[in-house]
Amino acid sequence: MSVTYPKGFRAAGMTAGLKPSGQPDLGLLVGDPGTRAAGVFTTNLVAAAPVGLSREVLAAGGGRAVIVNSGQANAATGARGEGEARDVTARVADELALDRGDVLACSTGVIGEPLHLDRLLPAIPTLVGALSPQGGVDFARAIMTTDTVIKGATAEAGAYRVGGCAKGVGMIAPNLATMLVFVTTDAPVAPADLQRLVDGELTPRFNALTVDGCTSTNDTVLLFASGAAGDEPVAAQTPGWDGLAGAVGAVGDSLLAQLAADAEGANHVLLIDVDGAASEADARVVAMAIADSPLVKTAAFGGDPNPGRILQAVGSSGALIDAMAIDIAIGDVQLVFGGVIAPAYFEDDELANGARVAMKEPEIAIRVTLGAGPGRSRAVGCDLSYEYVRINGEYTT
Repeated sequence: MSVTYPKGFRAAGMTAGLKPSGQPDLGLLVGDPGTRAAGVFTTNLVAAAPVGLSREVLAAGGGRAVIVNSGQANAATGARGEGEARDVTARVADELALDRGDVLACSTGVIGEPLHLDRLLPAIPTLVGALSPQGGVDFARAIMTTDTVIKGATAEAGAYRVGGCAKGVGMIAPNLATMLVFVTTDAPVAPADLQRLVDGELTPRFNALTVDGCTSTNDTVLLFASGAAGDEPVAAQTPGWDGLAGAVGAVGDSLLAQLAADAEGANHVLLIDVDGAASEADARVVAMAIADSPLVKTAAFGGDPNPGRILQAVGSSGALIDAMAIDIAIGDVQLVFGGVIAPAYFEDDELANGARVAMKEPEIAIRVTLGAGPGRSRAVGCDLSYEYVRINGEYTT
């Protein structure tokens, strides 16, 4: 049931007519009294109206419910969009008998298109009436745009449960990667410690994901704690913290993998591991340069293990590297030794064929060693296919 797997949460999803496809497009998640929230948002300076509203709600200590619409991003809509986001959360608050400062908002869809308030607002009473502890799947379905499958995950840590769902298969790059993620737990966690869980367990994971190098205007990751499992508050350095952090991280890992596997037009997931860098920052820069390279992505689509594509991405990344210390392997096949592509790659069918087999796997593992430094990082990406071009070429037409 994803976000309603932990105790103390109800959710619902429905079709309000916001998307021309007629698919579900409006979702609501609500926690019991005492629910706390924390989150992190896009770094894109052209941030959507609901992002600004939700930042304000969390900063003021609110966040017991979140209303999510799919179809319109409510970004680049100016003062009108800001007012409409507040109109929506106010209506939800009134229907739930909550303070208006307790309702967060998220939107996803076409940038610049105003919300269809004539359809959205009248749907809210029905949506509230449909709230249920079994409504997590309906909520996860309602937040989808070009996703082809719903994405949900659950985990446990002793007496505590963690659940989550996510959407986003395009316009995804680090800095939260159009991605929305909702994670819930029934553990009792104070807001400051909840933010520590977001910063430590969720942000690094979702910042590793890149589909097309484009940072959305709407990226949001929210973590809610209902406290419905009772017991003493879970905080850093207390019993139960490590287990809870591990469960939150496990849900994040699962959702991350599902997002990558469903990326627009993707046939392969790229797992880029970089180690031996001078710093973690340098390792991250190199990993992202490889994952975002159109040459690497198209090579993955075509099953071509050309190591020159990877080398060019490493060398142009901007990280401090020693060109003569670079080793590169695809799967279990090492192709670059000390910055030199193995001559056998061009002469030895066995080596080349081994690399080609690795490039045809659903998950393509690329390992880059830059020397003996302490820096390491991972990026998760995907190939670039004809279908990605078609989906995005026709996005508003």
